[in-house]
Amino acid sequence: MKFNTLFNRISTIQDNSKTNYIIDEDLRDSIIQALGNYQKDNVLLQQLLRAEKTQANADTEDLFLELLEVSDALKALLDYLEQPDPSPEFLQRLPRSIGAVHRKFMSVLQKRQVLPIELEETQLDFNLCRVVDRELRTDIPEQTITKVVRRGFFWGGKTLRPAEVITSKTDA
Repeated sequence: MKFNTLFNRISTIQDNSKTNYIIDEDLRDSIIQALGNYQKDNVLLQQLLRAEKTQANADTEDLFLELLEVSDALKALLDYLEQPDPSPEFLQRLPRSIGAVHRKFMSVLQKRQVLPIELEETQLDFNLCRVVDRELRTDIPEQTITKVVRRGFFWGGKTLRPAEVITSKTDA
């Protein structure tokens, strides 16, 4: 029973200096039961909140550990590049090594539902893109995407960062 309903059933007696409330035994028991239920709910909510904080901390720790792995890989590449004469084999493998680090980083993002925006069409969608420049093109329609300058990302069904694009314009 809600407190408002319970308190509407309370009779009041007022004399000159103070107000006294009279409640019957059933009403008193209902109020005590309602208070007990609220206390139980409060304890349960506090336990759930602690569990969610613990899980959030564990998720954050996992993220940091994975990012540190990416950092370690980048640092190893940089250290090797700082050597006086990196071997030709290393320099030949460098694009693949950087690609591997990039794939690792993208897998960290994907694990957390941060997904790249795939622009399947060349037509501009202002919900997914932000125009950063325009180029004169007469061979394609106005506002056609000609280049993606910076990739966009979704997170949890919303646009986290729109793609930055260059679009065409037909006149100077």
